[in-house]
Amino acid sequence: MTVRLEGTLTVAPNDIEAARAALPEHIRLSRAEPGCLAFEVEEREEGVFFVREAFEDEVAFAAHQARVPGTPWAKATERGERNYRRWSD
Repeated sequence: MTVRLEGTLTVAPNDIEAARAALPEHIRLSRAEPGCLAFEVEEREEGVFFVREAFEDEVAFAAHQARVPGTPWAKATERGERNYRRWSD
C-alpha cells in the first residue's frame, strides 16, 4: 500500500538559509532511497516549504523517516512547524 505525505513546513526565520542550503542534498538522498516513488520539496513563500512524498509501502516510508534525523536538513528544520497529512492508498 503506497504511503503518501503532503503539507507544509514553516522554517524558523533564523534557519531559512540553512534549510535552503541543505535542501538539494535532502531531495537527492530521499529520491535515491529504495521504495521512493516521488519526493518534492519546494519553497513557495519565504520560509514555507511545500512537501509531497510517496513511498511504495510502510517499510520504505519508515526507512526514510529513520534516515533523516541527524542530517543537515533535519538540523535546519528541527524548530520548524510541520503541517502534514499522511495517508495510504
